[in-house]
Amino acid sequence: MQNRRADDEARRLFWAEQMDAAFLFMQKVALLPVNECGEPMASLAEAARNADVEVLFSERPAPAGSKRLFYLRKGLIAPFLDIARDMNRRGWLLKVEDAYRTVETQKRLAVQEYVFDVILTRMLWELKGRPPTVQEMLRRVSALVATCPKVGTHMSGSALDISVLRRDGGAEVDRGAPYLEMSELTPMNSPFPSREARENRKEISALMARHGFVAYPYEFWHYSSGDAYADHLSGSSEPAGYGAVHMELPEGSTRAVPNPTQPLHTDEEIRCQIERSLSRLKRKA
Repeated sequence: MQNRRADDEARRLFWAEQMDAAFLFMQKVALLPVNECGEPMASLAEAARNADVEVLFSERPAPAGSKRLFYLRKGLIAPFLDIARDMNRRGWLLKVEDAYRTVETQKRLAVQEYVFDVILTRMLWELKGRPPTVQEMLRRVSALVATCPKVGTHMSGSALDISVLRRDGGAEVDRGAPYLEMSELTPMNSPFPSREARENRKEISALMARHGFVAYPYEFWHYSSGDAYADHLSGSSEPAGYGAVHMELPEGSTRAVPNPTQPLHTDEEIRCQIERSLSRLKRKA
């Protein structure tokens, strides 16, 4: 019993430290310069089909009123295909869980019932039963679901959320938990997954890095290239070329999001979501 309590405390401390670090990372990224290049988007599914490369795409429902847009900037299509080919040669299948998100989809995702309830449940665990304040909740939501366009690289069309499956049989390559885990297992360097899962994370990240996609340290599924995340993590001193954009279909043209540092949610919206989520969790208990 004592060992179990000590393990729970270690997990709680790690979660809190990592989520605080992720929030500070977001604050740094918000201050970094971005020179939006205006590059258009291209369809990942179409690119994979034309190149005859085996890639899977998530069928997970998008937040209500949204749809998944499996698009990236055109300059990232060749590296994306090279990643998929490398995985195929390795005996793996790249599964794209998410790519470009509109600003509206990003806003809805942060307050989606499932996502918000999971984060609030983790906060109740972290705070040993005390409901979080609005600012405490915002810090955690911001760490896991970017709450302003400037720091949300999915809105830049430069980020991928991925899973990896085995070509032989289709079993998921163990990374400690499936997408979309939100717990002390979520940070890339979490010590709590098995040794095999930690090694798989390293191998996948190394493969992604060979093609210019940098791992986000606080989610084991998120990789990006050419944006402020990637530039900051790789030590670049140059402004990023990919910033938050609106995309026009079918041509894939882009235009910069105005006021990209403006929060997507007000404090009052988060307060209301906390109340609704607590009510839902109480009914389920």
